Amino acid sequence: MEEEGIMPSGEQRRGPVLMRRGQVQTETTDQRLLDSRSPSDWVHTDPWRVLRIQAEFVEGFGALAELGPAISVFGSARSRPGDPDYEQGVELGAALARAGFGVITGGGPGAMEAANKGASESGGVSVGLGIELPFEAGLNEWVDVGINFRYFFARKTMFVKYAQGFISLPGGFGTFDEIFEATTLVQTQKVTSFPIVLLGTSYWGGLLGWIRDVVVAGGKVSPDDIDLFDVTDDVDEAVSIMVEARAERERSSRGQGLDGVGPRRAE
Repeated sequence: MEEEGIMPSGEQRRGPVLMRRGQVQTETTDQRLLDSRSPSDWVHTDPWRVLRIQAEFVEGFGALAELGPAISVFGSARSRPGDPDYEQGVELGAALARAGFGVITGGGPGAMEAANKGASESGGVSVGLGIELPFEAGLNEWVDVGINFRYFFARKTMFVKYAQGFISLPGGFGTFDEIFEATTLVQTQKVTSFPIVLLGTSYWGGLLGWIRDVVVAGGKVSPDDIDLFDVTDDVDEAVSIMVEARAERERSSRGQGLDGVGPRRAE
């Protein structure tokens, strides 16, 4: 997921529209929708926004319906080529492609670009789900299938609906948001057979230690909930977890007459 703090690129995408130089706007569609202090005319036209929101879902569903097995990869937009996280992202994207998975990212720079690059160079399908921000760099050059969204919630749905699992490289608030949303969906059984792998034991160890020693110890989550995460430094291990989950899903699907594509959802 793209994070705030990216240097301005001098251009901005608002849905299908490209704006540059003096036409770049400093507020977004999401911001206006959620800001209760916005002018009353916006509030009164909110019902009409449903049509635009509907269009984003329709476009996303249409573009990704035939994607096939895929994994959503997250990580910091601030990683740079040559950084360990960036190079591991390239390795991860390539390994997922070799294992027969498409790779879905937020389409931005850093770890997202790295995973898209590895997948594209290895012959896999490289997907980027961009988002309208006040200043954004646009989709990276390694995205083969790109969709730009105005609304975060429409975009977030695509990350889950068309993925069979999440793998996260080190990242910031945007990455945390995606991880914990996925964890909540698994915990509440909104999605099942949906592995979540965190790459980087030294980076994620403190967070997991806090969950175990404070959150679990305080009775805020079940002790079993810590097992919703797999943590490793090994790209091959991360991919093998996804492969095994895919195999288990296919075995279950054959027994129930399902197609085995995408995470299973509780009815």
